[in-house]
Amino acid sequence: MNQLPGLLCTAVLAISASSVSAETHKTPWGDPDIDGLWDFRSLTPLERPAEFGDKAVLTAEEAAAFLEKVQAGLKGDGRGSDDSATDLEGSYNDFWFDYGNNVDLRTSLIVDPPNGRLPPLTEAAREQLKVNNTDRKPPVRDMFSYAAGVHVYRPLGPEWLGLSERCLVGFNAGPPLNPSAYNNNLRVVQTRHHVLLVTEMIHNARVIPLVESRRVPDGWEQWSGVSRGYWDGDTLVVETANFSNKLPSFMLPATLANASEGGAVGVGSNMHLVERFTRDADGLNYAYTLTDPETFTAPFTVSLNMKPAQGKMFEYACHEGNYAMGGVLRGARLQDAEESGREVSLANE
Repeated sequence: MNQLPGLLCTAVLAISASSVSAETHKTPWGDPDIDGLWDFRSLTPLERPAEFGDKAVLTAEEAAAFLEKVQAGLKGDGRGSDDSATDLEGSYNDFWFDYGNNVDLRTSLIVDPPNGRLPPLTEAAREQLKVNNTDRKPPVRDMFSYAAGVHVYRPLGPEWLGLSERCLVGFNAGPPLNPSAYNNNLRVVQTRHHVLLVTEMIHNARVIPLVESRRVPDGWEQWSGVSRGYWDGDTLVVETANFSNKLPSFMLPATLANASEGGAVGVGSNMHLVERFTRDADGLNYAYTLTDPETFTAPFTVSLNMKPAQGKMFEYACHEGNYAMGGVLRGARLQDAEESGREVSLANE
């Protein structure tokens, strides 16, 4: 392979050096202009794979080989499993996914800690994971109805299912934003006093005030938290707290979510998030630092590059929580009835 499509030929240390001049992109009122539709697809893993050891940056040839390996692992058809539930839940094929076809020269999106790995979990967070993965009672903070190999096929109610399956939050919509299987687009709209951030996934809209505004009452929690923004030179800084305690602090990567202690970790109300948006020569650099001393032994920082997106962003109409939920619950009650030997009418249940 001589060329790598979409390869971002800059390491993380070069991101600031590629920043465009302050005069290049300005709004009519003089703020840096980050308005537009941005694509944050990336196949660069969140955490540095063990095979790279202490290697933070790849050569172009190494990145090409790694991309080929990653893409090969994503190809295929999820149907045909001997397990009917897995066959149903994994019935997507390549047509439905949109991971992109680019990797950074960096070996991970995590830039701090320097090893490119998530900080260790606290003992309390480890204990919470064990409970989450063996007792799936509400509040279920996972995005899906399964984690660490534990599947919930017979929920007692909608609260037993994952948050994204209930159409409450999106698995890559954040905050913070993390590239995933599809809908990796962000619309930024600027005014003098506010910035609007709209993600394609779950069409989530965050209105970020840039002026001093009335503080929310203590204990006021929201799915996307409560945000305040300000300009630090050419960088928009958004600080967010007051996340719902029904959220996790973080969803571990899929490679960990299949392990014995994967899935959702922490409680959203303990999280403090700082996001930074900086226009550069390639597009828009997005970085976030997540701090939750109850879950992680140290803060960590993720950085990724967003490219200008073409076309329009359409509404993502999540259907599971709107239509499929009734079928899931009716099926569960039918299984209950079959095991108990009683008859049940499911027409209006």
